[in-house]
Amino acid sequence: MELSQIYPLLLDLFPQATVTQPSDVTWQVELPQARLLAIASSRAQGAIAAEELTWLRILLPLAPQSEAQDYLEALLEANFETQQRVHYALHQGVLWAVAGQPLNTLTPADLTAAIEQARQCQETWLRDAFLYTTEKQIRQIIQVAKQQGQSLEATLQNIGRFYAEGILGGLEQTPEERESTMAAWQARLTQLWETE
Repeated sequence: MELSQIYPLLLDLFPQATVTQPSDVTWQVELPQARLLAIASSRAQGAIAAEELTWLRILLPLAPQSEAQDYLEALLEANFETQQRVHYALHQGVLWAVAGQPLNTLTPADLTAAIEQARQCQETWLRDAFLYTTEKQIRQIIQVAKQQGQSLEATLQNIGRFYAEGILGGLEQTPEERESTMAAWQARLTQLWETE
C-alpha cells in the first residue's frame, strides 16, 4: 500500500470525523472518545527517507494504565490466545490497541480491518478482560471443588451461601439480582464442569 492512499482511505472510513496528516508519516482521526493514530515507521534510527518506511502502526488509546492495571494479566493472555491483528500494549502510562503490518503487504482491506478491530477493542476491552478473568476463576473453583470431592450441586450450594453471606457479591443485592446471579453461575459451572 502506498502512503498516499492512507489519508483518502481514512477520510472514506470516517466521513464525520476530523482527519489530519500532521506529517508525511503520521495521520490522526479525531473520534468522539479518542484519537486514532496511524504511523509509518522503519526499524532504522534517526531521519529516514520515505522509501525506507517499512511498517504501518495503528494506535488507539483505551484507558489510563491505572484503570487497566487489574486486568493486565488477562489482556496479555488475550494477546497470546485471542487477538488477531490488534494487540494490547502499554506505553507512557496508557493502555493501547495496537496493530502493525508491513507496508509492502498492507492492503486497504487490511488497514480497514485493523482499524475496525482496534475500535472493537476500545468498546469491549474491559468487558472481555473481566469475562476472561471471571472464567479463569470459575475454572479454579471447579478444580478445587473436584479436588475436595464435591459435586456440582454442592459447589453451587457453597456459592449460594457465599452470596447470601456477602462473601461473593454484595449484601445489598435484591433477591431478584441474587437469583439472576445464581442462574448465571449455575449455567456456566454446568457448562464447564465436565471439561475441567
